[in-house]
This record gives sequence, structure tokens and C-alpha cells, in this order.
Amino acid sequence: MLEPLVLLALAAVGLLAGFVDAIAGGGGMIALPALLAAGLPPVAALATNKLQGSIGTAMAAVTFWRRGYVSLQALLPAILLTFAGSFAGALVVKQLDTSLLNIAVPIALIGIALYFLFAPNLSDVDKVARLPFARFVPLLGFAIGFYDGIFGPGTGSFFTIGFVLLFGLGLTRASGNTKVLNLVSNLAALAIFIPSGDVVWPAAMAMAVGQLLGGYIGARTGIRFGARLIRPLVVVISIALALRLLIFR
Repeated sequence: MLEPLVLLALAAVGLLAGFVDAIAGGGGMIALPALLAAGLPPVAALATNKLQGSIGTAMAAVTFWRRGYVSLQALLPAILLTFAGSFAGALVVKQLDTSLLNIAVPIALIGIALYFLFAPNLSDVDKVARLPFARFVPLLGFAIGFYDGIFGPGTGSFFTIGFVLLFGLGLTRASGNTKVLNLVSNLAALAIFIPSGDVVWPAAMAMAVGQLLGGYIGARTGIRFGARLIRPLVVVISIALALRLLIFR
């Protein structure tokens, strides 16, 4: 049983994680260590993190959608394939050797950080798409969803860079679409974690309260400041995730 003060601290962590995640992703980098520090076993911490993070991501996704940055109709095929990819990844993770990802993912995240740092034309203005949105976004969703099911760190960064580089979305629209598909990917994992009894519900609910507020404030902040805020935060979060994966393997 977690002490009331611990639950209060987790709620505060949830608020911070939800705020950061709504803007640039990477909230799990804040929330997961806090859950482990509270004494949760690793699998329970992962499951609880997925649940509490989904609350904030849902709030952020709804906020972006209500302000016109996301078309759920256009994303529907990608939503279905992202769920399928993440669910498949979670099912087969025990049969795969993911050791190479410990090196490949940090390198990819550093590449994303460098692109967002030095690309001269990153803004909230949509560009010409390199690939047709309707045909290829579902494939992007399945591929990154599968990755999220088997490993996970950096999923939001990978979605965002895909929407910007391949489909020409401005950073704020890219962030909104990322939140929707990231939520779907988390729900697929929870479809396995919850029936298995891995979620620690008192911790999840305490953090969910903070996530609701943090996700809303973060999404509103991202919408207000757009690329001026999203761009540097993506750089910082991507580098921080890469260092965490390289140092704490």
C-alpha cells in the first residue's frame, strides 16, 4: 500500500510528465523513474506508466483535436493499424532480440534532435508532402506502433519526425497527430497489461489526476507558442532519452 504522501508526490510528477509529453513527448522519462522510486516492480511500473500516461495523452489529443489541428476521419486507418502494430509488438516481444535497439534507438533520437536543431525551415506552416497522407500514414502508424509494443522510448519523437519529414505537417499539427497515434499505441499495450493485473491502480489514478491537468496545460501551451516551443523541447527530450538509453542500459 502506497502512503498518501507518496501518492501526492506521484500526482505532482504526473502533472509535470503530462505537460512535457503534451508538447514534445518523453513524459515517460519523468514518470517511470518516479514509479520505480516509489517501490513498484519493473513490470508493474511499466504498466502503471502506460495507464497514467494515456490519461494525459488523451487530454492533449482532445485539446489539439478541438482546436482543429487533427482530423480523426483522415487518421482513422492509421489509428486502426497503429493499434494492431502495437498489440502485435507487445505479443511477440518475448520472442525478439531487442538488444540492437539499445544502440540503434539512441542514434536515431540524436539524429532527430540534430534535424530539429539545424533544419532551417521548421515552422507551423505545412509543407509539400513527400508521400500521400492517406496511403502511407497507416504504414507509419503500424511500424512505429510495433516498435512501441516491443521497446517504446522515443515513440512520440519518431511519430513527430515522420509527420514533419514525410507528410509536410507543421510542428503543431504534427504534435497533435502524434498525440492521437501515441494514445492508440498505449491503449493496445494496456489491452495486455490490464487483464494481466500488472497495473497498480492507486498509483495510476494519483498520477492520472496530475496528467489530466498537465496534458491540458501542455497542449494549450504548445498550441499557443507553436514551433518556437515545440522545436527546442523535441531537441532536449530526444537527447535526454538517447543519453538515458545509453547510460542506463
